[in-house]
Amino acid sequence: MNWYVVYTKPKWEKKVADKLSQLGIETYCPLITQVKQWSDRKKKIELPLFNSYVFVQLSDSDRNSVFQVAGVVRYLFWLGKPAIVKDQEIEIIKKSLKAPNISDVTVSAIQVGDKIKLESGAFSNQNAIVQEISNSYYTLVLETLGCVLKIKYK
Repeated sequence: MNWYVVYTKPKWEKKVADKLSQLGIETYCPLITQVKQWSDRKKKIELPLFNSYVFVQLSDSDRNSVFQVAGVVRYLFWLGKPAIVKDQEIEIIKKSLKAPNISDVTVSAIQVGDKIKLESGAFSNQNAIVQEISNSYYTLVLETLGCVLKIKYK
């Protein structure tokens, strides 16, 4: 059985994970504890590490069963197929969150000005600077090659 990534409605991660567990589906919704401060008090709350994502482990033939739960939007896709997360990657997330020295964890998306390293394709192992992000493409500056690269994504 594979681990898949389910995309949920915003702020529905814990509800979706609970409902899927009640259906007998193995789920994992990594949570972090943060202290939130309001004008009159401070409170520790558990927030999902990955906004709008829940990991589910099930067989390929049972993938449609997650849509029985309110709040499930779709599966996360990679290269036209549902994204599969390896067991060892789930274990790494679990171990990392149990480490005692973690105090503040954030996950952020690629932003304009970030320096990245391309890992695949014709320009693999090239360093680039993100110049622009639109709804369908990234514009990257490859300084060592002296060119601008526009990468289309879905």
